[in-house]
Amino acid sequence: MQFLFADHKVDIDRRELVRGSAPVAVEPQVFDLLVHLMRNRDRVVSKDDLIASVWGGRIVSDSTLASRINAARKAVGDNGAQQKLIRTVSRKGFRFVGDVREQSREARAPVDAPRNYPVASRASLALPDRPAIAVLPFTNMSDDPEQEYFSDGISEDIIAALSKLRWFFVVARNSSFTFKGKAVHMKQVAEELGVRYVVEGSVRKSGERVRITAQLNDVATGSHLWTERYDRALADVFAVQDEITEAIVAAIEPQLYAAENFRAQRKPPESLDAWDLVIRALSHFWRMTPADNAAAQALLEHAIALDPNYAQALAVLAVSYSFGIQMGWEDKAAVVPLLERSARAAVLADRDDPWARLALASAFRHLGRLEDALTAFEAALSLNPNFSLAQASYGLVLAYVGRWQDGANAAGRALRLSPRDPFSAIFRGAAAYAHFVGGNYDEAIRLTRESVRQRPDFSGGYRVLTAAAVMAGDGELARASLAELRRIQPNISRAWIVEYLPMRPGQLEFFLEAMRRAGLD
Repeated sequence: MQFLFADHKVDIDRRELVRGSAPVAVEPQVFDLLVHLMRNRDRVVSKDDLIASVWGGRIVSDSTLASRINAARKAVGDNGAQQKLIRTVSRKGFRFVGDVREQSREARAPVDAPRNYPVASRASLALPDRPAIAVLPFTNMSDDPEQEYFSDGISEDIIAALSKLRWFFVVARNSSFTFKGKAVHMKQVAEELGVRYVVEGSVRKSGERVRITAQLNDVATGSHLWTERYDRALADVFAVQDEITEAIVAAIEPQLYAAENFRAQRKPPESLDAWDLVIRALSHFWRMTPADNAAAQALLEHAIALDPNYAQALAVLAVSYSFGIQMGWEDKAAVVPLLERSARAAVLADRDDPWARLALASAFRHLGRLEDALTAFEAALSLNPNFSLAQASYGLVLAYVGRWQDGANAAGRALRLSPRDPFSAIFRGAAAYAHFVGGNYDEAIRLTRESVRQRPDFSGGYRVLTAAAVMAGDGELARASLAELRRIQPNISRAWIVEYLPMRPGQLEFFLEAMRRAGLD
């Protein structure tokens, strides 16, 4: 079934929106919203109706719904001022008021119409506000055509996983799969789909092994940002598919941030928008120094001044406050109210942003509401299971409540997801503390030694190393570690630990006793 209106066509079966002869990049959720409004164009569709149909009844904030309505209007050439196609009916809901014709797929074109008209003749799409990425169907390099399902499955899973990141516009499967089996230039793909980044790859199966190659391309510069090859045994096809998808998505995400930061750095300061400011802030945030954390906060505050409901800026600002408290750079009493306010504003702006949920979890953690923090971490990870920073932070709080094995597993998963992450030292510190709680002092020492080797200024690593060395009976290592800790964090004391680290009773006293035996006042 197709809906025709103005110069647009919505193909429900193909899940495609076309303006003239050019496809329009539209998010799956926005596409569903648009179709629901057109199917019910004879009436006003209430907010509750939309939420039930498009979001499956999940709780959705007014700002999230408004952003999707605005995206739907933009996709069909409408806007909130004109409302020539999608009209807001005050206190009632929304209605599609355009003149719509329905057409079956069989009647969509004459029999003799050309089926493969030249792709290059289509108009280029403008890039959306967010960085846009398309995942092309992975090429089946095997002799067996039956393996086509496996290569298609890899591509589809990557699209689904990338869509959970929310900071990036990901072209829907039905649009990117129109290029399946076609030899087209990457620039042509990018122009048609309106994207800056393209993922491509291949799958080659031989016997009981499979080799998968993936590559991320920046079409604007013509450069390859990342490429990797994965060799696996095919004992369980679906487990391999899940593992490879997870590895590829975890590797792609930081590359996209890095590429966007490079692009933002080349812009003149006066032309920076909120997204550019967030990307610049992240580049400072990941350096993990007091000066860089302060610089990140200044950029994020600028972004929020431009867009007060920008969930991403609010969320990263909250997490930067949390990180400053944890590292001993911030005054907890002064910063926690700012942290909580930014975190709650981020969730209000976008309940489905994993960073917003991480921000709220961080606020609960510093408020001592550890069970609430765990719930918020779990919400973040349900939205994006590949969110390594949330995994490691979750692991630390699990250790605080005594679930040290679960905590070690969560922090270990963060390391597996993103082994070259800027925060990998933090991930090791979280895993080390979990092992300390579990009495595995040698493992805690091993992890913290590697952690502080990566980041010699990581105070949290030295805190755990000092306590673990005492419990392992290595007094010399404990004294040396404490000396480094005092150099990095001059305000460290047992009173600081009591106030700043939300350990449970019993665990706190045990840690304090270890630090006292090391020589900490």
